[in-house]
Amino acid sequence: MSLEEVRNKIDSIDQQLLRLLNERAELVHTVGEIKRKDDLDIYVPGREDKLLRKLAEINRAQNGRLTERAIRAIYREIMSAALALEDSLKIAYLGPTGSWTHQAAVNKFGHCVEYLAEVTTEGVFGLVAAQTADYGVLPIEHSTEGAVHHTLDHLADSALQIYAEILWKADAAVMAQGPNGTITEIHGRAQMLAHCRPWLAQSFPGARLVESPSSSAAATLASQNPSIAALGTPLSAELHDLRVIATSPREYATQTRFIILGRRSGPPSGNDNTMLMIHSKDRVGALMEVLQVFASRNVNVRQIENRPTPCGTQARFFLEISGHHSDPALQQAITALEEHAVQVKTLGSYPAPGWVEER
Repeated sequence: MSLEEVRNKIDSIDQQLLRLLNERAELVHTVGEIKRKDDLDIYVPGREDKLLRKLAEINRAQNGRLTERAIRAIYREIMSAALALEDSLKIAYLGPTGSWTHQAAVNKFGHCVEYLAEVTTEGVFGLVAAQTADYGVLPIEHSTEGAVHHTLDHLADSALQIYAEILWKADAAVMAQGPNGTITEIHGRAQMLAHCRPWLAQSFPGARLVESPSSSAAATLASQNPSIAALGTPLSAELHDLRVIATSPREYATQTRFIILGRRSGPPSGNDNTMLMIHSKDRVGALMEVLQVFASRNVNVRQIENRPTPCGTQARFFLEISGHHSDPALQQAITALEEHAVQVKTLGSYPAPGWVEER
């Protein structure tokens, strides 16, 4: 087959793909109308995850040349376009633009929806509460920094709930205008610089590491000075028209959990987690008694985080539980705790996804 024949065949396939994508968009529009009529959420994370897994399995069964990462990236944008058409979806996130949270949000929702940057956690909660944004994306746990207490504290005081979560692994990118040899300084957030220091010292032995308030601020400096590089996200390099000159090895990848903040919990998916906030008396054995209530009902407590309360006579715990809040066993456990004067607040139920790697 000649080069011209191959190109003609590709053109024919592209025409078919466009026709099928528009047919798919029409069907998605019909689904959207049904959902609006029944007051259902346009974005359903459990459905999205099942679809992506199914497509990856089909691709493997067909011995497709495309990787699973490629399949996910392609369909993420197809679904992003559909969401944008249906509801002009607006996503608030903890900024500034190009931040790790922004990168995670784009990784989840694609490039077609509208993004709203907020400089504070309060701002993200405010936009979702006021229905200016449909959802908010916030970090809740860093591999390098631990739990994000601002997010937990705002969940405790808000009527908003966790609708879904993003488990995200990503490499740090060193970005600059010029080649490696011209770099005299590398700017980045203090925690990320500390995390990557051994690799940076080996890869850029002559460069001085300089702390910056944000990855975006570091990228702005790099865009203004060819001898300065920034440590941050690939998205930040794209937004600041910089070139990624080095990517951290796998052992320096960051692992972060983000929540997708909504006005209600996610619907049951069959594989869910639930976040609970529990207030109990601050005394010996209080946490053990709480855990025993769950254990006696065969309910798994996956994670525990302790936070202080304004009143020193109470202890406040955040528990991540396996299961959806509508599950009978979990409802029974909550009722039993409340009968023993333990205050329980459900902060949301959400599908339990696997880690997504961006390399």
